[in-house]
Amino acid sequence: MPPMPMNVALRSAMDVMLERNDAVVVFGEDVGYFGGVFRCTEGLQAKYGRHRVFDTPIAEGGIVGAAVGMGAYGLRPIAEIQFGDYVYPGLDQLISEAARLRYRSSAEFTAPITVRMPVGGGIHGGQTHSQSPESLFTHVCGLKTVMPSNPYDAKGLLIAAIEDDDPVIFLEPKRLYNGPFDGHHERPVVPWSAHSLGEVPDDYYHVPLGQAVVRRPGEDVTVLAYGTMVHVAEAAAAETGIDAEIIDLRTLLPLDADAIEESVRKTGRCVIVHEATRTSGFGAELSATVQERCFYHLEAPIERVTGWDTPYPHAQEWDYFPGPARVGAALKRVMTT
Repeated sequence: MPPMPMNVALRSAMDVMLERNDAVVVFGEDVGYFGGVFRCTEGLQAKYGRHRVFDTPIAEGGIVGAAVGMGAYGLRPIAEIQFGDYVYPGLDQLISEAARLRYRSSAEFTAPITVRMPVGGGIHGGQTHSQSPESLFTHVCGLKTVMPSNPYDAKGLLIAAIEDDDPVIFLEPKRLYNGPFDGHHERPVVPWSAHSLGEVPDDYYHVPLGQAVVRRPGEDVTVLAYGTMVHVAEAAAAETGIDAEIIDLRTLLPLDADAIEESVRKTGRCVIVHEATRTSGFGAELSATVQERCFYHLEAPIERVTGWDTPYPHAQEWDYFPGPARVGAALKRVMTT
């Protein structure tokens, strides 16, 4: 299998589905001729034409609204929001229309749409290009929410999302497009070609939605993470020497609660890591799930390591980013409590 960076793996997924299914279309700001800000759609318009891969105005409400209408009438649109920070004008269409369409029409209509967007920091994007809005979507029944941590999963999950008959929010950690970033910004970038999960088949395959995976087996503590934080957690476990079991959630909704419960019952401890702000972040839902399902197995309080409750700063980005030092400190605390 050839090595692929994540942006190329995502492009490969769209290429496969555009070829397999004439109902698949791709659109968004600069995704056509330009190939997207992060080149995830590069070359697709030239291959499939301007009627299937096309640019839109800068109007997120219109992008999502058009996708809902297309989905209701038989297409399978893949809509790109250029940055996750820009999705807010489209929330009404996502929440009031896409997420409710199957329910309000008694399943006469569905919204088989996939909304892709880059999220997270690590590229000096500042407050308007670095947000992680996943908890906004996981709060909405009717939406599925996905965040991969590597190219292999990114392609397989995106294909599964496109094939799903309900709306899927597909969040792409922008710092992972080119390599498995572990939070050590001062070190050279490691390419995906040096990582086993950078090996991606050229042809069709899918990774089922709603299934977590153990990235690192361990006995001492369970770490729940997704996206970039999977690699940060791996670095923290290696640097502290703590035998942490790292669960890559992959899909936030539907959540693989059984995998979480199995791991925490075994280890008796839990650390939750995400880049989004702490208050009402998805980590709070994960903490509640662990508390409800594993209370009598816990040997220490659940720890959360997250971004701070502030806008994402430009000048102090690495003080905000939950790096290996902060995750390692949490691992040590749960082991000594």
